[in-house]
Amino acid sequence: MLRSFVMSQRSSSPTVAPRIEDLIARRDLSAVFQPIVDFDDGAILGYEGLIRGPAGTPLETPYALFARAEAEGSVIALERAAARTCIEAFAQLAYEGKLFLNFSAGAIRQLADDRDGTFVMLRNMGVDAERIVIELTEQSAIPDVTSFLPAISILRMAGAQFALDDYGTANASMNLWVRLQPDVVKIDRFFIHDIACDPLKFEAVKAMQHFAAASGARLVAEGIEKEADLIVVRDMGIGCGQGYFFGKPHARPPRAVADDAREALRAGHIAVFPEATRAVSASPSGGMASAKMIMHAPALPRHATNNDVLDLFNRMPNLHAVAVVEQNEPVALINRRAFMDRYALPYHRELFGKRPCMLFANASPVVIEKSMTVEDMAKLLASDDQRYLADGFVITDQGRYVGLGTGESLVRAVTEVRIEAARYANPLTFLPGNIPISSHIGRLLGNDSGFYACYVDLNHFKPFNDQYGYWQGDEVLKFAAHVLAEVCDPTRDFLGHVGGDDFLILFQSEDWRERAQRAIHVFNEGAQRFYAPADRLAGGIHGEDRRGNPTFFGFVTMAIGCVHVEPQTGKQLHSSEDIASVAALAKRRAKSEASGLVLIGFEESEALLRGRTAAAVD
Repeated sequence: MLRSFVMSQRSSSPTVAPRIEDLIARRDLSAVFQPIVDFDDGAILGYEGLIRGPAGTPLETPYALFARAEAEGSVIALERAAARTCIEAFAQLAYEGKLFLNFSAGAIRQLADDRDGTFVMLRNMGVDAERIVIELTEQSAIPDVTSFLPAISILRMAGAQFALDDYGTANASMNLWVRLQPDVVKIDRFFIHDIACDPLKFEAVKAMQHFAAASGARLVAEGIEKEADLIVVRDMGIGCGQGYFFGKPHARPPRAVADDAREALRAGHIAVFPEATRAVSASPSGGMASAKMIMHAPALPRHATNNDVLDLFNRMPNLHAVAVVEQNEPVALINRRAFMDRYALPYHRELFGKRPCMLFANASPVVIEKSMTVEDMAKLLASDDQRYLADGFVITDQGRYVGLGTGESLVRAVTEVRIEAARYANPLTFLPGNIPISSHIGRLLGNDSGFYACYVDLNHFKPFNDQYGYWQGDEVLKFAAHVLAEVCDPTRDFLGHVGGDDFLILFQSEDWRERAQRAIHVFNEGAQRFYAPADRLAGGIHGEDRRGNPTFFGFVTMAIGCVHVEPQTGKQLHSSEDIASVAALAKRRAKSEASGLVLIGFEESEALLRGRTAAAVD
């Protein structure tokens, strides 16, 4: 019984995987290739060669192969065997283009040390060195980059190019980019996957793009799997890409890009960059605000006397206060008016002039750290502690005194920063503001892309706002933003918030009209829930028109005026401001239409624009 159990266990146990050196000796490795595509013409510029172990075994995947090689101490031997296998298979395929091969730093050193043998092997296999791109894998830590540079130079002198693989992860760092000066940089798939909807990934790749332009490196976006990500990467100006969207690794990969991928590359619409639609906070770092309100002013030490304070105020008549510091940290604030009023009293100077200045100082002044956010500054404005209005406040940098501020300068700085922020993103809906709107229109015009500029306005919003209050009015605006966002295709249609109850949609979707009609219907139905039951039954509210006359106003409804900007003709409308202005004129017509939707064509747009310009001149 025991014998049969043991025998059954042996028979069911998995076969022990062969050693890596045995696989190499038996030439039991195979190559697959993944295309790398040039976005400009849709041609395949080359292939990345990848290794596979015996099919159907635990060592079939590259990860399993190299994990076993790491355990056996034969990683470099496996890399060289993998390269030889890929080169042989690529030569047999007789494909055009470059061959990208992965190597660790140690393997690259060996290639350079044996450069004559390496390139003799290439010639014998039918692949010229000029067609080879050597990729430094991300797992390769290089303790001494200086000593590694000659190896790269030797390979380049032989005609090969050098690439930094999986940039942005592991050991692929900015330091290596600067010092190794690669010909090609392959952006890791982490940054490319979902870049169409991730503003942080977009910003990271944009930074890589700027540095690539400065260094002369060619960028390849890895991991492209979706059309939306491809369009964003294409429109950013990155020239090449690789990923499942173009083809999975295969022993006989395609010689040309598939039709669907080629159509995507030629897509007429331009991407809506995620930077333009992200929820930008209306409270950026307070550095900008503090810079606007800081007043550089001298401070006095704790042991200073009241006579010292008086002398300082007499020397600097515009100084509203003086800070008292100890080891450069503020401990008190002396307000000029309060101090001088005391000194005007009889015998005050004689009695208190030589006494410590802390006697009449505010020992708990309002202190604003230079890095404080604008939102925190705004909370200070609304707090019960209003001492800053009279005394002003102290500004510090990491706790150390840097200057003074006044209540007036605080209000002005917060207001200016918020107005500036609202130009980029509306603080209520977080939709893009006027600057991103103008930027996107400029991109559309610059690419000769046809689109529909739709100006959205809410009828009867002001009387609703007057009766129900700003809080409820804000809820209606947020509901309108939600409805409009729901009908937009985020990869094609740009939605911005001009301000108040005005929105602008730049449609590239072909079914734009159905989308606009759906927005009007959904909003008009949903907006009624913001009214009190009695007003819903009455069909609206009583109020006053702009002239103060009693008027009955129906429910808040949506109106959309559209202008069709056709390809090759949009530039004749001169600018983004002109297009927005003509769309706003169309919106005025839509407000009086029962359907709430009006479209005007290009010729009428020009006429309206000429009429508006003539009126302005008159």
